[in-house]
Amino acid sequence: MPNQNAVLHWSAYEHEHVERGSDWYLALGIVAVSIAVTSILFHDVLFAILILVAAATIALQSRQAPDITNFEISERGIRINGTLHRYREIIAFWVEDEHPHHRPLLLVDTTKILAPNLIIPIEHVDPREIRAYLKEHAEERHMKEPLPHKILEFLGL
Repeated sequence: MPNQNAVLHWSAYEHEHVERGSDWYLALGIVAVSIAVTSILFHDVLFAILILVAAATIALQSRQAPDITNFEISERGIRINGTLHRYREIIAFWVEDEHPHHRPLLLVDTTKILAPNLIIPIEHVDPREIRAYLKEHAEERHMKEPLPHKILEFLGL
């Protein structure tokens, strides 16, 4: 249920889910085992274990469908599933809506240590409305989607 004070609110999946075939999991296993064997040959067993655990985690995580997340923009700040990011914690924002083949994203740079960059998918809301409202409360600065986020999206995580 959206907050009564919310100016804009929408729901979206955390990320785009890409269904992986058995070939993808086979390739992941071959690469992980190859790196682990090479690591063992160089007498680094701990790194081999780390690679195998990481590959298993990626395989398990890629099978999980993304959750639906609720987003709100209000006078107080940006709320993501009940977690409020106040405007005083926001350094800058950017609405990335120039790529016709990708869904629009709201990129937010914050002062928080555990969540310094928020990447918020925009669905069912006009990105121009979000930009116009946030310009009143925070600085608009050109940003790009962080590389680790792109890698995780590529892996379907």
